[in-house]
Amino acid sequence: MTTDTAPHPAPGQPVALTVEESRLTETLVPDAQPVAAQLLAVSGFDALVDGTVERLARAGSLDGLTAVVRDAGSRLWTTAVDRAQGRTTSGDLDPYDDRPLYWARTATSAALRRLDSEHLTTQHQRFALLRILDRTSRGIDRELWPATGPGELRVMVSGFDVYSLDTSVRHSNPSGAAALQLDGARLETPFGVARVRAVVLPVSYADFDQGVVEDAFGPVLLPGPDRADLITTISMTARGRMDVERWAANARGGTPDNQRAQHFGPVARASHWPQPFDSPEWIETTLPYAAMVGAGTGPWPVVLKRGVREWPAGTFPDPGSLVARPDPSPGSTAAAGTGGDYLSNESMYRSNRLRQALGAWEVPGGHLHISALTDPEDPAALTDDAFEADRRAVVDQTVALVTAAATEVARLQAEARRR
Repeated sequence: MTTDTAPHPAPGQPVALTVEESRLTETLVPDAQPVAAQLLAVSGFDALVDGTVERLARAGSLDGLTAVVRDAGSRLWTTAVDRAQGRTTSGDLDPYDDRPLYWARTATSAALRRLDSEHLTTQHQRFALLRILDRTSRGIDRELWPATGPGELRVMVSGFDVYSLDTSVRHSNPSGAAALQLDGARLETPFGVARVRAVVLPVSYADFDQGVVEDAFGPVLLPGPDRADLITTISMTARGRMDVERWAANARGGTPDNQRAQHFGPVARASHWPQPFDSPEWIETTLPYAAMVGAGTGPWPVVLKRGVREWPAGTFPDPGSLVARPDPSPGSTAAAGTGGDYLSNESMYRSNRLRQALGAWEVPGGHLHISALTDPEDPAALTDDAFEADRRAVVDQTVALVTAAATEVARLQAEARRR
């Protein structure tokens, strides 16, 4: 038996910042203002963060703290979506820029983690508040389809936070930017209107293990009137390509996440959502990929991506038996899907494993990988015209591909009604 003698923070006392939060002070060049502070200032999100910090300090009870945090997270999400879609303007930053939401959430969580409050009598309360902030600021905890009319197609998508911040703290992620453009969007198709719900997922194995993907997609996959007609996860891939992924793998490859955590092995099961009795090694896309590939979007080519890594039946975990194949072989153990072995692959796998568990077989689902961005030419610059035009082109093509998928699903539904 061992005794834990490590010091624990007293109830209500601040706790250590996370790796992500520690990057709030990082700069692009020595003696410059931190990147996070610059992005918050030029987007106007600094006022949201400062206002939340002030309200947290004034809160007179635990219920008051909870109300402040819930409101702050919801404001971050709605402000980011409204700014992206041109309903509000704040600051001078390009409205397609996804980074203010990420850094505002991170700055707010850091403030909450450092909050010294007499109303927090256990650290579990602080961590519960942090969870509320995270889920609300990602668009997850809110009304499901507030503006959807009768007969409208329901489309659920997800993007991702920025990542690889140890390479460059100024990174942007076009999948997150696409999610902000798509949330609440009314997509016109020849077969009716499609309404989109979007969320932005964290780049965190721990959050995935705690069910953030299932929490995002589960409510729209449950049987009943709120079930979606189409789901797809979206993330960033290599430069200059748009891939509809054919296979998701029950595998993690160990690439570090935003907390510098590394994991290797199968995808953990979500404890609070239904799961297939045995997690499948492979899940094949059911997206209308032929329509997406044939839609003629640009500027980047669109393909159905093939190519997996596996251990043939009976060979796991022999390192020398690992092979690459166009498609999985019977009885094989997954090592990487067509979209790799990182959280992009896992977002497709988790959302579609849940889709299967909830019996939503009629709901097409899969993953879209979209082109990476080029960085601003000046290594000290947050943005430039070419960078913004590049991101806009990638995001606009992503919206066009989601529209193409929704159009095909709407067409098939209309055809089924005519039979």
